[in-house]
Amino acid sequence: MASVRSVLSALSGLFRPSRTPPAPAPPAERGRSGAAATAQVGPRGLGRIRTSYNPRLDGDADPGEIVWTWVPYEEADGRGKDRPVLVVATEPSGAVLAVALTSQEHPGRPEYLPIGSGDWDGRHRPSFVRLDRVFRVQQGGMRREGAALDARRFDAVRAALAARYGWR
Repeated sequence: MASVRSVLSALSGLFRPSRTPPAPAPPAERGRSGAAATAQVGPRGLGRIRTSYNPRLDGDADPGEIVWTWVPYEEADGRGKDRPVLVVATEPSGAVLAVALTSQEHPGRPEYLPIGSGDWDGRHRPSFVRLDRVFRVQQGGMRREGAALDARRFDAVRAALAARYGWR
């Protein structure tokens, strides 16, 4: 009989409400959801985009700057990660258009434009702009400014976007 009581006591403990409050949810990643979410956009459907070079390390994402934001994975399944992007244009709404950066080389693939290394990467690895991944980044979705790309390298990206999408 004692063993039945101990089993019942153990079972009843499984159904008692916990006295420990649940752990708070981790803070939302900037740019991941809501009005400030970073979203991949179809570059050909944007119309005539006018790129510009106007970096100002002032806390806002400006054309010519490499900033960090949450970027959705290509699978578009809700997953993603914090990544650097190069801002290339400002929209009238204040959002910016940006292209993804990667440190992974992809020889023979023209959508990967080499831009060299810079202060946006702590290990100073060579970087590549992904011309085929364009994002709309809301100012509130930017996590931090990384660095400004120099005008010469920015002009190479601008020319590649103009050739690919007709942007100016």
